[in-house]
Amino acid sequence: MPIYSDKEVLKMKLSSIPVSQLREFANEYSNIDSSGTGADIIKKLLNTSINGNFVNSFIKKKYIECIIERQDLISDEDLKQELKNVKNFSWGVVQGQLDQKIQSEYVRKYVRYNELIHNVELQLHSKVTNYVVCTWFNHWTTVLIEEHISKHKNVIPTLKSIKGVDIFFNGQPFDLKITYLPKSYDPIYAMENPQELAIWLYENQGAQRFGYDNRLFVVLFNKDDLSMSWALKREFELIFNKIDSFFNEETVTTEDEVVFKFDKKTYTAVSKILFVTNRDK
Repeated sequence: MPIYSDKEVLKMKLSSIPVSQLREFANEYSNIDSSGTGADIIKKLLNTSINGNFVNSFIKKKYIECIIERQDLISDEDLKQELKNVKNFSWGVVQGQLDQKIQSEYVRKYVRYNELIHNVELQLHSKVTNYVVCTWFNHWTTVLIEEHISKHKNVIPTLKSIKGVDIFFNGQPFDLKITYLPKSYDPIYAMENPQELAIWLYENQGAQRFGYDNRLFVVLFNKDDLSMSWALKREFELIFNKIDSFFNEETVTTEDEVVFKFDKKTYTAVSKILFVTNRDK
């Protein structure tokens, strides 16, 4: 999508607040009637001279409360230490195709019970373990990175899921994507031509996960060994320093618009790329 207006962005921010908290906000900051649905409350708020800074500060406050609640489960430092236990990053099973593999290679293949159990223990157990470990690693490294981004003074997070929006930066909504440099992509060319990489990432997304929302890509890669890029994702001091510099210095303009094609249709989106490499240390 192209650049959004201030009013459109304000509506998105209000839509990112759960209804119970939206009622709290309406009573606390505007003293309007907070009855009705979430859409009703948002409409009432938009019809007032609601201060966007009030919305931002309310969202930030509630987001910090969510982080504190998560930290009751495990502290940031303890979580970082746990992530260091991952020694290898090998999926074993193609992501999203675990059930298909079980059906085709075990359930429908073996007719003898003992033979089935033997092969499950011999092969499938380790593959499923690898799959779970990789998924676990990706999830919790992403949690820590997204939380750091969302706490930045120039970023406003969402409090509930909105399709295509994770954060607001420089007055614009973005879907946050933390990913690795594609194996087929030349690293030097990517860093010299970030918009072309953004177009490639849009055009090569899976059909089931297709979207043309504004996207902010955090692209990690090990310049010496691309296969070890996964380990870079837990180098939090490095990543956090790069994040802070990026959001301190970058702005969003029409120059960030990219045009791409997907399924014979043409789309326009605003996209930014933050590169993180092992050479940034």
